[in-house]
Amino acid sequence: MTWTRRTPAFLLLPSLLACGLATLWHRQPPPPAPAAAADATQVVSAMTVHPEPWQSLDKAYGQVRAVEGADLAAQVSGIVSEIDFRSGDMVHAGTVLLRLRLYDDPAKLQQLQSQVELYDADLARDRKQFEAQAISRATLDLDTANLHNAQAQVAAQMQLMDEKVIRAPFDGRLGIREVDLGQFLPAGNAAVNLESLDPIDVDFNVPQQQVATVAPGQPVAISVDAWPARRFQARILAIDSRIDGQSRMATIRAALDNHDHALLPGMFAIARLKRGAIRQVLAVPHASISFNPYGDFIYVLAPRNGDVPVATARVVVLGETRGDRVVVLSGLTPGEQVVTAGQSKLHDGSPVRIDNSVQPENDLDPSPPEE
Repeated sequence: MTWTRRTPAFLLLPSLLACGLATLWHRQPPPPAPAAAADATQVVSAMTVHPEPWQSLDKAYGQVRAVEGADLAAQVSGIVSEIDFRSGDMVHAGTVLLRLRLYDDPAKLQQLQSQVELYDADLARDRKQFEAQAISRATLDLDTANLHNAQAQVAAQMQLMDEKVIRAPFDGRLGIREVDLGQFLPAGNAAVNLESLDPIDVDFNVPQQQVATVAPGQPVAISVDAWPARRFQARILAIDSRIDGQSRMATIRAALDNHDHALLPGMFAIARLKRGAIRQVLAVPHASISFNPYGDFIYVLAPRNGDVPVATARVVVLGETRGDRVVVLSGLTPGEQVVTAGQSKLHDGSPVRIDNSVQPENDLDPSPPEE
């Protein structure tokens, strides 16, 4: 005989009854607020909503880069014998910045130049003898070859000496000096960096879906943390010829004037690109919206019981956010008055008193205060 373990039904009944009572208890509406609390007038701030022009913006992130930038280094190793610049100097193209010790290079150059003079004299003398048919053509050709060979050796020695001199390849500002007099500088090690600062570029990335909405010459507003109150006006210079295969982003390069050198290469930058035409919308401060899992709502004021405004909760559909403001797509009509602060103490039907001495932030393009 086989026995099956089962829970007796009479043991389950108390548990089911307890669960049912708990469910009914939680489904009961909350007790109504006391009459005094329900009728208490709450102080709020408010504003009247009117249609206003709205420009949609796409925000992208990138960094500032120099049009020309390089770490300047000698092509050969040597001891630093002369430094002709200071950190942060503005220099022009061709300016000598640093020299390495030449050792016996000038003596070698003088020796090679002497050979050139000797071969040049031999060639001049042999030409006269050739005209007098005293020597063969082969001798004259040999003299010519010796002269050219000596001249090439002089050029090579001069080039070797020139490689021990660091010059500025373009106009720009020097960075921090990284070498000292008497220091051994290995070939390829940077002595100082040079950046051209005016004009300057900004590289930023946009999703591939936005590539069709940007074009060379399009204006771009640039902001950086170093100058929070400024907006730098740039124009798109070029769009990368490919999309990154991993991020699916396209690199955009914009150029702008930087006469005061406020922007420096490597700065984090935020680019704002205009999208579409300006349109009329209803926008409210973001702080006036109340959020819950069932939807977004806002309190609308309407006079009731005489001249006392009463707050009514209104479900709204929100659109684009810009700065401290958000577009209301539906749920409001022009001319209505909405609560902008103090709504946390309201419920549907609360009488209110309007005090607009304090208003929430309501800026389309807010900037953090400078410290």
